[in-house]
Amino acid sequence: MELVNKVIGDELALFEKKFSESVKSSNHLLDRIMRFIIKRKGKQMRPMFVFLSAKIANEINDATYRAASLIELLHTATLVHDDVVDNSMMRRNFFSINALWKNKIAVLVGDYLLSKGLLLSVDNGDYKILQITSRAVKEMSEGELLQMEKARKLDIDESVYFEIIRAKTASLLSAACAAGALSATGNDAVADQFRSFGEKVGIAFQIKDDLFDYGEDNIGKPTGIDIKEKKMTLPLIYTLMHADKALKRKIIYIVKNNSTDRNKVNEVIGYVKESGGIDYSIERMLQYKKEALAILHTYPETPARNAMEELVNYVIDRKY
Repeated sequence: MELVNKVIGDELALFEKKFSESVKSSNHLLDRIMRFIIKRKGKQMRPMFVFLSAKIANEINDATYRAASLIELLHTATLVHDDVVDNSMMRRNFFSINALWKNKIAVLVGDYLLSKGLLLSVDNGDYKILQITSRAVKEMSEGELLQMEKARKLDIDESVYFEIIRAKTASLLSAACAAGALSATGNDAVADQFRSFGEKVGIAFQIKDDLFDYGEDNIGKPTGIDIKEKKMTLPLIYTLMHADKALKRKIIYIVKNNSTDRNKVNEVIGYVKESGGIDYSIERMLQYKKEALAILHTYPETPARNAMEELVNYVIDRKY
């Protein structure tokens, strides 16, 4: 992402310093865990969306840095809590917080990160940005619970799937874009336009993630992991919708009862590929990308807009 780094590289470097300062604590254990989190942070895609949205809409200011910090604090908190819920021992090829410090401490660390984000906004009067992000956290929780509810019966159809990923995944990315635009303009209509843009990118992002489960490449997670966890993704939903009754019963039986059997999981992956589920999912992903870029292209071409387009392409074309 050469252009992204060229356009907002300085801002991202300053953001990293500000973010590190924002999570410091006088509690020695907490401060140690915060340093651990910062050293192992991800690509910081969501702050990139915040800064580029602000730059496209107007210009980056102090409120933009706070918006980016809030988004990253909330995102990190949800990851820490997710690892507890999923009993996951690894995060980005490192031990998770709950693996190193156990569940009780991990839950409290997530709570601490959430509270730091809330205070950052409240102390600076960023109430509209706080409203945008709080709504996203609410939707993420609802999306996760809806997925859990539906996973018991494996009765997720396409409309429910899109509602789950819109809430669970796309809501925080849409909040990042809306918060960035609002920080730069103070204009609710502009913020809503960027919210819609971010939502479409977020949905495309999740479909791409679903497709990895059926890939052949070394992508950092084994193929079939979603099937093993009984997650109903778009390629599998499409396959079930277009299978005859006998095949549908067979696939559902395998997912419910043989999801830890590697050969059975590979059998399901084969059915998905044969049914056209992969091609259909790619088509839907590209449609959401096209709709997102149509919104982006309502703004004049600038280095920031071009960098945002590069970031969108990265989200869709990434290999892991």
